[in-house]
Amino acid sequence: MNILLTGAGGQIGADLVSALVAEGHRVVATDLRPQPERPGATWRQLDVTHAGDVDAIIHDVRPDVVYHLAAILSASGERNPTLAYEVNQTGTWHLLEACRRHAVPRFIYTSSIAVYGPGLPDPCPDDVPLHPTTMYGVTKASGEMLCEYYAKKHGLDCRGVRFPGLISASLPGGGSTDYALFMYVDGIRRGGYESFARADTRVPLMYMPDGVRALLELAAAPRERLARTIYNIAAFSPRADEIAASVARAVPGVTITYAPDPLRQSILDSWPRALDDRNARADWGWRPRYTLDAMTDDLVPKIRALLAGGANLAH
Repeated sequence: MNILLTGAGGQIGADLVSALVAEGHRVVATDLRPQPERPGATWRQLDVTHAGDVDAIIHDVRPDVVYHLAAILSASGERNPTLAYEVNQTGTWHLLEACRRHAVPRFIYTSSIAVYGPGLPDPCPDDVPLHPTTMYGVTKASGEMLCEYYAKKHGLDCRGVRFPGLISASLPGGGSTDYALFMYVDGIRRGGYESFARADTRVPLMYMPDGVRALLELAAAPRERLARTIYNIAAFSPRADEIAASVARAVPGVTITYAPDPLRQSILDSWPRALDDRNARADWGWRPRYTLDAMTDDLVPKIRALLAGGANLAH
């Protein structure tokens, strides 16, 4: 199949491009900034805020599936809400319109737990009132509704997941759960890390291989099995000090301390502590494979190798 990705230079994109190429697809990966060539994938520059450019690349590639990853994340979005709105809201509309005009068969949307607000059930189900507290969350909630609108109004096959905080052996993109990854990175590189989240902070997290697999499995699921457009997916929900303990098991002598940042802590406190993903499990067989400790065992050697190779995993 012909596959087009937006935001392919971000945290999810690198692993998703590799997985799609491994499955034998013809992949066109786009991003605002030029990216290094990857075997089996073609890279194109794309700014999703420019409607004409979006339409032109959809017309040119004629994708069977579009994976829409381009976004400004939560903490970065609070520093520049105008940019977050333009990329996350307007950019999503441009993609959906181009897919409608050119009859793209399938559109995969990446949403987030940031669509939720405080005071929700624990674990939090799919269908609750959405009262996000960040521009990122507002635009992701609106993107979900746009997907549902285009599905009902125009018959576009839109599907999406609400991701927990994602952790991978790559540079994070300015999200509020970056503290989790830097416990590993700075723990290995410097022997310790001062977390911007409190020790008792608990939010849903997921290891990137599970996140990529979820996107592939949802994209491949028969349409008739899907009872909804957007799905919660879950893996594990550790406290920050439980992540620190898992890091210490694999990196002896590491020291994790806590100095909460008011902005990012307020974002984390507004999110659910756990997600109810029973609909994803029932409709398309979603199951996570990684626990916290299984992630640690896989992640620590990868970070060691990246740092030894000179990778820039700076804050």
